[in-house]
Amino acid sequence: MAEQKSVPSNRRRVLRVVACASAAIAVLGAGAAAWAYFTLDGNIKSVDIDARLGEARPPAATDGSFNVLVLGSDSRAGDNGGLAGGNTGDTARSDTAMVVHVDQGHSGAEVVSIPRDTLVDRPACTDASGKPVPALKRAMYNSAFETGGAACAVKTTEQLTGLRMDHYVQVDFAGFARVVDAIGGATVTTTVAIHDKDSGLDLPAGEHHLDGQQALAFVRTRHGVGDGSDLGRIELQKQMVKSLLQQSGGAGLLADPVKLWSIGDTVTKSITTDSALGSVNALVGLAQELKGIGPDQLSMVTLPVVTSPSDSNRVVEQQPQANQVWAALKADQPIPQAVVAAQPQNPAQAAPTASPAAAARR
Repeated sequence: MAEQKSVPSNRRRVLRVVACASAAIAVLGAGAAAWAYFTLDGNIKSVDIDARLGEARPPAATDGSFNVLVLGSDSRAGDNGGLAGGNTGDTARSDTAMVVHVDQGHSGAEVVSIPRDTLVDRPACTDASGKPVPALKRAMYNSAFETGGAACAVKTTEQLTGLRMDHYVQVDFAGFARVVDAIGGATVTTTVAIHDKDSGLDLPAGEHHLDGQQALAFVRTRHGVGDGSDLGRIELQKQMVKSLLQQSGGAGLLADPVKLWSIGDTVTKSITTDSALGSVNALVGLAQELKGIGPDQLSMVTLPVVTSPSDSNRVVEQQPQANQVWAALKADQPIPQAVVAAQPQNPAQAAPTASPAAAARR
């Protein structure tokens, strides 16, 4: 596997916590267990992606490997408005998008982040109300979710990658913050100060233990660090994912049924899945299949992109590197080392700049 190792954004953390929640249910006794199971089961929202997309899709793999599209929604509805700031009207876009490929032996996974500003050819699709959404050339990738919802986001991703998205997991701002608080926060280290008035993040250089709202600001910050691009923000998101995995793994969940139940309840209230994953049984079953995958068996990269010739504020796939990434996943192979080596730097962990005096001494 590649040297850059981490874990799929929200998906692995969700599956691990839900699996642990199932263990806690068994401790509660028959009557309480039944109540707890149906409570957790009823928390999960799901979308029937297969019914909306029909058969005109890439074929599913037959070797045991599979793909999951993980989206972070920037909806300002409900609790999200106070946390997110800004205004998207009545719409929601995919602020974060990751394609997670699990290998045929379920012993490793590759994760590819798709920048939201990537220009793609968006296919015709149907939104949640059944209204047709016309195809559009050179549309921003995140507009698919905004105009057509989960099914359109999946269809656009399948057209972009040539891969079947076997599953879908979505979390919004408020859900992300609640999950971070439920597992006890997240620790990040920065080598530079981050001051972003848009996200509300204000961190000096050093180690910081963040609560849910601070963690949300960290994964959303752009203008307070680096060059202000979405590519830098994606690197912060990868760093946060790794921190959350470490935190949840060391939270002592199995030894604390009360905390375990709280986290399971929080997570299942915070996600939307495809209908095949829309139950505790399904999530726990998948978690059992993936129990051999740890941080060292996971690689995270950003889709190779370059500035669009037609719009300096947008990006397009860099070729042939982008096609090499999707071909590797389709062949159930690791992402090429050349792509890994060319990944953007994490702006929160940039090498310190030498002072003028130090530079003069060299």
